[in-house]
Amino acid sequence: MTFIEWMAVLGVLLLILALASAYLRWLPVTTSLIYLGFGVLIGELGIGLWEMDFLLIAGWMEHLTEVAVLVSLFISGLKLRMPLRHPSWKSAYVLAGPVMLGCIAGVTLLCHYLFGLSWGVSVLIGAILAPTDPVLASLVQVNNARDHDRLRYGLSGEAGFNDGTAFPFVVFGLLLIEQETLAAGWVGEWALHRVFWAVPAGLLLGFVLGKRVGRLAIHLRARHADTAMSPNDSLALALIALAYVGAEVIGAWGFLAVFAAGLGLRHAEMQVAEKSETPSEELVVGVVPHAAEGGLTPRELPLEDGRIAEPRVAAGVLLGDILAFGGQIERSLEVLLVTLLGVLVSVHWDWRALPLALALFLVIRPLCVLLLMPRRYLDRPQQLLAGWFGIRGIGSLYYLSYAITHGLLPAETDDLIPLVLSVVALSILIHGLSTQPLLSRYERRRGSTAMPDASERAG
Repeated sequence: MTFIEWMAVLGVLLLILALASAYLRWLPVTTSLIYLGFGVLIGELGIGLWEMDFLLIAGWMEHLTEVAVLVSLFISGLKLRMPLRHPSWKSAYVLAGPVMLGCIAGVTLLCHYLFGLSWGVSVLIGAILAPTDPVLASLVQVNNARDHDRLRYGLSGEAGFNDGTAFPFVVFGLLLIEQETLAAGWVGEWALHRVFWAVPAGLLLGFVLGKRVGRLAIHLRARHADTAMSPNDSLALALIALAYVGAEVIGAWGFLAVFAAGLGLRHAEMQVAEKSETPSEELVVGVVPHAAEGGLTPRELPLEDGRIAEPRVAAGVLLGDILAFGGQIERSLEVLLVTLLGVLVSVHWDWRALPLALALFLVIRPLCVLLLMPRRYLDRPQQLLAGWFGIRGIGSLYYLSYAITHGLLPAETDDLIPLVLSVVALSILIHGLSTQPLLSRYERRRGSTAMPDASERAG
C-alpha cells in the first residue's frame, strides 16, 4: 500500500467520522473500537487492502507511538489539579505500584506455565500488557481539572505513574532474555539505575521544569498583556521535548518526566489561583473545552484587554489553549494508530490471546485491585470498576516496538508480537463495548463525577 493510498484510506475514515458524528456519539461503543474495526476491514482478515508485518515497521512505529504517549501523559498531568498529598491521589499510587506489580507477576506466571514461554519473554509480556493506556483510557479518566472523582482521578494518575513501574520491567525482561539467568550483579545494577534513580529523578526533573517554566510563562503573558496572541501550543511542545530529553540525558524515565511536567505546569496555575477551586481556564468565557469544540481556540476568545493582564486570566488562556491543542493531537494519533493496529492484528492474530486476555481482564487485575486497594481509598463498586477499566492500547504498542528495536532477535518475537497485538485488540473490543454503559451507570449512582466526593470536600 503506497503513501497516497494510505492517505486516501485515512481520509475516508475521517470523513465518515466527521459526517456521522451525530449518530456515533449515541452508540454504546468507544470510537477506538470503530477505528479498530475499520483497520481489520482493510487488513488481511477483511478486503486485504493492506498487509504489513510488525517487524518491518517497528522502528517508525516506536517513534509514532512515543509521540502519542508523550502528548497524552502531559495532558493527563495538566488535568490533575489536586495537591499531591490529597487523598484522591492515594488510589493512583496503589494502582500504579502494588496493583501494577501484581499484574506483571500474574501475566508472567501465566505465560510461563500455560504457554511454556521463557521467563525473560514472560516478564517482557507481563510488563508490556500490565499498564493501563494513557491514550485510549481518556474516557475513564478525569474530564477536566474540576473533576475530582476518586475513581477517575485514580485511573488518571495510574496512567501517568505506571510507566515508572512498567518500563523498568520491560528493561528487566530484555536483560533476563540476554543474561538467561538471574545474577546479583546485573539485577542490583538494574534496580539501582532503573528504579531507585530513574523513577524519582524523572518525576523531580519534570515537575520542577514544568512549574518553573509555567510560572515564568504566566508572568510574561500577564506582564506584557500578550496572552491572546501567544503561541501556547509551542510552549507545550517545548516542555514535552525538554522534559523528555532532559530525563534521557540524566538516565531517568522520560515518560515520567513529561507527566510530571504537566503536573508542574498545573501547580504553577494553582499558585496563581491561590487555592481557588475553580480552574483558571474556566475564567475565559465559560468552560474553555466547550469553546474549543465550538470552533474557537482559547486564544481566539473575546477577552477584554484589561483582563488579559490578570495572572489568573493569563494562566487560564495558557492552559486552555494547551488542553485544546493536546486534545486535537491525541485524537488524530488515536485514529491513525488504532486503525493501524487493526491492520496489524489481521496479520498477527493469535488465539492464545483469548485465555491470556480473559485472565488479565477478569481475574488478575480485578483480584489485585480488590486485595491491594484499601476501602478507604475506593469503595467496593469503585474497586470493581477500577479492576475492570484496565484498558490496554498505544502504550503497549510502544513498549513492544521498544523491545524489538533494543536487541530482541527475530526468533524471540514469534510469540511476543502476536500475543501483545491480539491482547491489545481484545482490550479495545471488550472495553470498547462495556466502558460507556458501565460509566453511565456509575455516574447515575454517583450523581455527578465532576464534583468531589463528600469525603474529599471534608478532607
